[in-house]
Amino acid sequence: MMQLSIHLSLRPNMGRLLVCLIGGVSGCTVGPDYHMPRPPVPSSYVNPSAPPTTQTSVTEAAPVEGMQWWRNFQDPVLDSLVARAVDANLDVRHASARLRQARAQRGVTASSLFPQIHSSGSYTHSGSGGGGSSSFVSPSGAVSTKSTGTSRDFYIAGFDATWEIDVFGGVRRSVESADAGVVAAVEDRRDVLVTLLAEVASNYITLRQLQQEIVIAHENLISDQHIADLTRKKFGAGFAAQLDVANAAAQVAATQSQIPALETAAQQQIYALSVLLAQEPGALLGELSEPRPIPLTPPRVPIGMPSDLLRRRSDIRRSEAQLHAATASIGIATADLFPRFSLTGNFDMESSKLKALGNWSSSIWNFGPNVTWPLFAGGRIRANIEVQNALQEQALLTYDQTILNALRDVENALVAYAKEQQRSAALVDSVKFNRQSLDLSTRLYNAGLTEFLNVLNAQRSLNASQDALAQSAGAVAIDLAALYKALGGGWELSGRDAIAFPAGPGPSTWPTTEPIGFHRDVLPSVTSRPVSE
Repeated sequence: MMQLSIHLSLRPNMGRLLVCLIGGVSGCTVGPDYHMPRPPVPSSYVNPSAPPTTQTSVTEAAPVEGMQWWRNFQDPVLDSLVARAVDANLDVRHASARLRQARAQRGVTASSLFPQIHSSGSYTHSGSGGGGSSSFVSPSGAVSTKSTGTSRDFYIAGFDATWEIDVFGGVRRSVESADAGVVAAVEDRRDVLVTLLAEVASNYITLRQLQQEIVIAHENLISDQHIADLTRKKFGAGFAAQLDVANAAAQVAATQSQIPALETAAQQQIYALSVLLAQEPGALLGELSEPRPIPLTPPRVPIGMPSDLLRRRSDIRRSEAQLHAATASIGIATADLFPRFSLTGNFDMESSKLKALGNWSSSIWNFGPNVTWPLFAGGRIRANIEVQNALQEQALLTYDQTILNALRDVENALVAYAKEQQRSAALVDSVKFNRQSLDLSTRLYNAGLTEFLNVLNAQRSLNASQDALAQSAGAVAIDLAALYKALGGGWELSGRDAIAFPAGPGPSTWPTTEPIGFHRDVLPSVTSRPVSE
């Protein structure tokens, strides 16, 4: 009855089975073949161009220049920090170790394509206490007997070999999945690099912004103290009220209170940069404590088209590689439905004497094919195929979600960058007019033509607008760094990202120089029905 059941399940797949058997080592590969997805992406960004009032234009006309985007800020200190961070950062080194692990694991998987040969040897000394007797006469003339035992040596040396012939491609699917795992590890390291570069740039720009705010706060403090001195002199001469003196002193104290908090924040940014460079927190204090201007933004920022994200974003490329690995895993699970063919053999030399171990007469050998076929597994194999199909579906959904997140990141960065430039331009005018207001109100107050409250309000407005302008200038540069990160720039700086596979049979399906292509077809499922469990 069991044979009849097997025969009936073979009939729908007999042609495929026969082709696979004839194909031998280079035979069929069961399971779905991977097809690169074709994700739908918009033809352009929502608002790719900044308004004409802004200082930097954004255009889709040219592809993104992300090779070393931080150099566009034209700051040698930032360039130096980036170079040292790439070499020393612990997250990058951790990702590099994961990449080495993935490449080594691929070698472990590919080894199953080769014969497995093991040598062995043994030595045994055995004996028994019975089996014979001997007699002897004592000096007194008595006769006694003594049993005699036997012992022998036994030497064995040889080797055994096993080679599974990958008729249905289960091992090749495993290697394919491992190749995709290597690519995913490469892209993971690149993603860590992109994040690191953005963090270094953002922390450095924030540091320079805080230092400029400290400089402005000290300048405002000097101006407030000058007005307070002027008020005290007018009070001494009887031309000002005690209330004006108190208000002026309060303004001096308020401005002075802002400086410690700014200095604390600036020092914390230095600590953060030191840790990114894998150094102790205070290692960069001497190098970065001196105030420097906020890095300049370039006059033109090419961002390319939305479709470029599929080629540039490391997280998208990593997700696509994980989808490839999940698809190959379906083939690995499907191969369990088919028989496994292997060649086995061993060769041994056995002898009771070591010097005779090399004689051909001491040899024992055998060789022959072997086949195993799961006839009944309680539904385990097909359930595992369904598991892998579900995992592939999840990987595809993750891939789609990663693309949507990438598009959102770019749109967020674009709108933030454009709007912050508008805000910065308005703040420039605000500072200019507040300064004019302070000058005019001060002259009128000295002439006795206005109240001190007008001077105080003008001073407060100027202080606030100057501080806001410094924050906005830093925000523009930080938003630009965020835009470069969203576009996926920065991972190209190192040739160490090149994909290299250990030597093994068969060509790799992954390119070593060009990025992974992206095309969306309907991902096939396991539609063929091989031998039933």
